[in-house]
Amino acid sequence: MKKLLIATALFAASSLQNAFAFPIADTGDGLKVIVGETGSVVATYLGNSADYSNDLYLMLDDFGNPGDDGDLSNDMFIFNNHTSPVNSTVDLGIFNAGAELIFRLFVNDTGFNYFTGPEDRNPDNRFHARVEQDWQPDETLVSFEDLYGGPFDFNDLSFAFTNTRTEVPAPATLALVGLGLLGFAGARRRK
Repeated sequence: MKKLLIATALFAASSLQNAFAFPIADTGDGLKVIVGETGSVVATYLGNSADYSNDLYLMLDDFGNPGDDGDLSNDMFIFNNHTSPVNSTVDLGIFNAGAELIFRLFVNDTGFNYFTGPEDRNPDNRFHARVEQDWQPDETLVSFEDLYGGPFDFNDLSFAFTNTRTEVPAPATLALVGLGLLGFAGARRRK
């Protein structure tokens, strides 16, 4: 009887934990978010487990490019991780195919900004966003980390986008992956 009670309690605790679960991207550190086809992009807020209050923005300046004046006040507000209802959506507008969408997470409690894409965009030179392509049909999942220096569990704000994909790896990167696979196949054949 005691084992049955313990098993029931563990099952109930597990079910309760899963009831509050939300998706977290498990691949794609530092990848860029790219518009798939010319058309509308819609964002859906999926949840968080952060103590800090975080605002998500779409960058409307050319971040780090010539002509970027560093003014973040023009950015488009999308979600707040504590006030936006889960599954709420925002139509971000129409974009051209191949355009990079740069998202900025502003941490209200610390004043830090973290960005999708390369690590050098962030104040601690670390990746703060994971971008997982096709986590659902025709949707890209993005999950953010809001702490300077980690722990990089990417559970501080998750959202999905329609009509987006991740960047295509550069040809040099694809060549290196191909060489690695050939080397692996050759090592297996020798055994």
